[in-house]
Amino acid sequence: MENRYFLDRFKVTVPQLDSLIGTALAHGGDYADLYFEHTAYNDLLLKDNEVASGGFHIDSGVGIRVLKGDKTGYAYSESTEMPDMTCAAKAAAQIAMAGGLPADYRHAVSTGLPAPDLYPAARNWKDCPASGFIPVLKKLESIIYSKEPKVVKVIAKLSWSESEILMYNSSGELACDFRPMGSIVASVIFSWNGKNENKTASRSFRMGAEMITDRLMDEIAEEAVAGIDDRFRAIRPKGGKMPVVMGAGASGILLHEAMGHSFEADFNRKGQSIFSGMTGKKICDSSISIVDDGTIRYNRGSCNYDDEGIRGQKTYMVKDGILVSYLHDRISARFYGLQPTGNGRRESFRFNPIPRMRATYMENGNALKSDLIASVKKGIYVDEFSNGQVKIGEGDFTFYVKSGCLIENGRLTAPVKDLNIIGNGPRTLADIVGVGNDLAIDNGTWTCGKDQSVPVSCGIPSVLVKSLTVGGN
Repeated sequence: MENRYFLDRFKVTVPQLDSLIGTALAHGGDYADLYFEHTAYNDLLLKDNEVASGGFHIDSGVGIRVLKGDKTGYAYSESTEMPDMTCAAKAAAQIAMAGGLPADYRHAVSTGLPAPDLYPAARNWKDCPASGFIPVLKKLESIIYSKEPKVVKVIAKLSWSESEILMYNSSGELACDFRPMGSIVASVIFSWNGKNENKTASRSFRMGAEMITDRLMDEIAEEAVAGIDDRFRAIRPKGGKMPVVMGAGASGILLHEAMGHSFEADFNRKGQSIFSGMTGKKICDSSISIVDDGTIRYNRGSCNYDDEGIRGQKTYMVKDGILVSYLHDRISARFYGLQPTGNGRRESFRFNPIPRMRATYMENGNALKSDLIASVKKGIYVDEFSNGQVKIGEGDFTFYVKSGCLIENGRLTAPVKDLNIIGNGPRTLADIVGVGNDLAIDNGTWTCGKDQSVPVSCGIPSVLVKSLTVGGN
């Protein structure tokens, strides 16, 4: 879409944008930016073959930020009428004037040429009536029932949104973005011999309605029922310290939580991260490279531009075992004297941008998954995690394992459940002694919370950690 479309959407002109910036800087601010957003959100929930609920809402407004030295002023307006936006600009300016050292944010970065479109929508969601998606959910439910006789209930949800974003700043940079998103979730309850189990499978992409295909429905259904017999047979193993092989794909959530957050530059700038002051230092085996990538086509975490108008890019946090970069927004980049990495993200126009991950993954190594397992005499293999807790400052983490297997004499044996993985992010990274060649990006509905929520994705190849604490019997 052309910039004119977005200016017309918010009924503003470039001279009016300049006027707002002038108001925001009138009290001596160093830098100001505007973030306009119009998001239309829809969802449908199917339960017991009937639509149980459906929703539609529009969120629209502008956020105005003023930076003065190390102080930030932020205000927003749900109205994009000039008088209301001017009031918000004045409020942001007053908040920023609490003090701080002088700084020059102007010309700190150039967005250059327009960003390539990483998520063109072939079929806009707004052109598709919600009623047309009811058969899709019913079909998904039917496929799941047909694949597994133990299924007793299916809850299927489809949600979709389209966001129109316009960003402008005191350096005269104008960036616009159209962001589609579609998500499908199937939650399934199983029953067998008086016992119940549940599983959830999901897919989410920055795509239009063309994402809904028969192949996708079958893929979600297959994942939703896969391994359910093992769930019913699973045991709670004896706990202790032991080698752990983490399966490719969804195990990347541990990489995201236990390590990725520690690389976000605001934690490091404030000295709160275990990795503060460690750029340029070797922190793990040279076979390990960890990436945060905003350029994967159609990926949930990708961005043509981040929420500060910086082009999406691929950033190595760890390269060949060396910590080479944190994840920067404009503020942290200025602090370190670097260029932003395109990680300034926000939940909506109501929130100030802060450093956040996008799609975080470890690159492939050379090992075969089978060889990693074969090298373990006694340990566990895990391939699906759920809730976890992480202490950014210390790097300590605890994650609940939803599925896995014992490893005995190099072979997968009994399925396991109801156990925790306990460790320390930097120590775990240093204790990875084998990296598989089977990297998988998990395209589930991952959402990262850090005071505000943003869509992300994660991935990892199979990896062998030589020692982690397993909380079992």
